[in-house]
Parts: sequence; structure tokens; C-alpha cells
Amino acid sequence: MSKYLISTWEPEAPAFWQRSGKSTANRNLWISIPALALAFAVWMVWSVVVVNLPGIGFTYSTNQLFWLAAVPGLSGATLRIFYSFMVPIFGGRKWTALSTASLLVPAVGIGLAVQDPNTSYPTMLILALLCGFGGGNFASSMANISFFYPKAQKGYALGMNAGLGNLGVSAVQFIVPLVITTGIFGALGGAAQIPVKAGHGDALWLQNAAFIWVPFIVVSTLFAWFGMNDLASAKASFAEQAVIFGRKHNWLMCWLYTGTFGSFIGYSAAFPLLTKTLFPDVDPLRYAFLGPLVGALARVAGGIISDKLGGARVTLWTFAGMIAAVFGVISFLPQAGTAGNFTGFFWMFMLLFAGTGIGNASTFRMIPVIFMTQHQRAAAGKPKAVQDQAIVDANKESAAVLGFTSAVAAYGAFFIPKSYGTAIALTGRPDAALYWFIAYYASCIAITWWCYARKNAAMPC
Repeated sequence: MSKYLISTWEPEAPAFWQRSGKSTANRNLWISIPALALAFAVWMVWSVVVVNLPGIGFTYSTNQLFWLAAVPGLSGATLRIFYSFMVPIFGGRKWTALSTASLLVPAVGIGLAVQDPNTSYPTMLILALLCGFGGGNFASSMANISFFYPKAQKGYALGMNAGLGNLGVSAVQFIVPLVITTGIFGALGGAAQIPVKAGHGDALWLQNAAFIWVPFIVVSTLFAWFGMNDLASAKASFAEQAVIFGRKHNWLMCWLYTGTFGSFIGYSAAFPLLTKTLFPDVDPLRYAFLGPLVGALARVAGGIISDKLGGARVTLWTFAGMIAAVFGVISFLPQAGTAGNFTGFFWMFMLLFAGTGIGNASTFRMIPVIFMTQHQRAAAGKPKAVQDQAIVDANKESAAVLGFTSAVAAYGAFFIPKSYGTAIALTGRPDAALYWFIAYYASCIAITWWCYARKNAAMPC
């Protein structure tokens, strides 16, 4: 038996948790977090790269640029569907190491491709699709960490893993604008790109946007392989996990989490290009990282708050706040004859990002509680062995649901940028997309209230 495989894992038993469970869980969590942050960085790298492509000679239309920003979301979301079920099949340690190592493929590929303005658009689309490896990692990472913690601390653990992992989005939008201004890798990194129009900026090393992550990916892969664990109790076949497709609450939580995480990752992917399109005189890369940063930190806080107040209550009020923030964004957009108000636009988006972060944590806190309650209700009054098995089954199902809901929600990384692009192409403005988002959030409020938050709700959480 491998020394990395833990055969007995009982986080709900206080003595076990204090003796060895807590330290082991925390070690796996703190190795998981940087691996997930790197995955988000690679997944979202195009949000920064596309802004710089026209300046160094790539002749793509605005709609094509929105496609490059959106396509990683499409592939990442699709991969999450499969990644959702990988941890119980392969083991958390093995899968984390393998999925982290896979990030090297798009990181190296983009670094090479952006050095030649003659690189074909289909090649760029393929590289954007490969960045979906980073998006897929979230589903397996969250499912893995959920196995390690007791129900009372899942909000904290999942909030930390996702919230600090989400910092990868902010990191890519903060670090990349800095590293592309200098040849930090010397001759090994390739030559600089000269702006196509004299006087329009300095030379860039756009390849550094991708190359900068390579050494960290290698180190993180090694830490995952030699420092994490596999749990025997988490083992399950795909058939065992597929029971979630018959669970009503799986599909309801997919809808809600799309409203929170789908918004977070979609706004993150599109915010730089949307800002540049609406406010041409503003440098979006000076501000773009702040939105994901706010959202990521809010997710950490949201996990702690949800453990105390309950996930459903926090989710309900978060969606109400997000609706107000979107109306605020619309009010500051450029109107006919006016240039709009970037300051108001920016701060409304910061409120929106904060809402997505809190909602990400509160919805993910709801999922383990829902499935634990469901299984414990079914096992009530039955022998202890049946009740113990109910806890194991609940953990397996909630882990699969965490992964699958994150897969569905990740399509927001495609649909939000594409919605902006389509709305602007058809009407010259993004308003239609924003009003659609408001309608979606209203539906989320209705579902949360009726199913989870109202007095006498069937599944209070």
C-alpha cells in the first residue's frame, strides 16, 4: 500500500480530528491552494493577452478578441464535467499532480505563439481552448478538499481553497502587465515585440505572460506529488457518483452557482476588454486585477460568514445586492452624446465582484449541508452502521455535486464575454447582456427563497 494513501479517515469524529485529521487536512489544503491559483492564472491569461495583441501586429477584429477571451471558459467548463469525477477514481494526490502538470502545455504554447504576429487565428483558438486545463482543475480541487473536512468546517475549507485559489485570476491581471515590459528570461525567453505604430508604447515581451508561470507549475506539481494524500474512503466509481444526476438539488445548485461563480469568472475574463471598448482612453490593465482580487477575498470571508449565518440566507441577500450593482453599472455606461463615468462604472463592478465572491462561498457551503441532511434523514433511527455509511455516501455525493456545479457554472467564463461581444456587435452597447444578467439573478433569488431560505423550506441550509 502506498505511504500516501490514508485508509481510515473520520473527520466527523472529534478525537480523530484533533489527533491527526486536522493537521493532515490543513497540509493538503495548503498544497492545493497554490496549485489551484496557478490553474486560474493559466485559465485567465487570455484576458490580459488579448488586450495587447493588436498593438504588436495581430490583426484580429474586436469580436475575434472577445472569442479568444471567451473560449478558455468554454473548454474549461466542459473539462470540469469530467474532472468532477476524477478524484474518487484516481485519488486526490495523483490527480492534483497530473492536472497541475498539464498546465505546462498551454503556458509554453502561448509563450511561443505570441512572438510571431503571423501565427494563425485558428492556432490561437486552439491555445485558448487548451487553457481550459486550468479551468477544469477547480472541479477536482474542490471535490478533493471537501473530503478532508468535517461538515462544520467545510465552508471555511472550501472558501479558503476557492477564495485563495481564485487569487490566480487577480495575479495574472496584476503580474502580467509588469512582466511583459522586460526581458526577464533573457535570450531564453525570446526577443521583444515592437509596437506596430511608432510612439504607441514601448517594446513588449508578451511571451512572458505565459512563461512566467512555468517554473511555479513545476514546483507546485512536485509539492502535490510528494506532499498530498489519497483517501481510501473517497474512492468511488463513476457509476457510484452518477447518482447525483437524479438528485433535484444538484440541478438547483447548478443554477445558483452559475449565478455566482459563472458571474465571477465571466466578469473576470471580460472586464479588461469591456473597459477598453467602452472607455478607450482608460488603460484597463491598471485596474483589471482589482475585481478578481475583491471577489477572491470576499469568497474567503463569505465562507466564514456562511458557516455562522447559514448559506441560504447569505446567498439570498447576495443576489439582491448583485442586481443592485448591475443596475449601477448600467447607469454609468457611456450614453448617446456622453462619455459615461468610468469611476462609477469601476466601483459598481467592484461591488459586483464582491457579491460574486460571497455568493460563491455561500452556495458551496449549502451543498455539503444539503446532501448530509438528506442522507442523515434517510438513515435516522437505523443501526449505527447505516448512519455511518450515510455520512460516507453524503460526502461522496456532495463532492461530486461540488465538482459538477462548478463545471456548469464555469460556462459563465464563455457566455459573459460572448454576451458582451454579441450585444455590442448588434446594438453598439452591452446593455442587453446586462439586463439579461439581472433577470437571471432574480430567478436565483426565487429559487433560493422557495427551496432553502424561507420558513418551513423543504431543505433549510
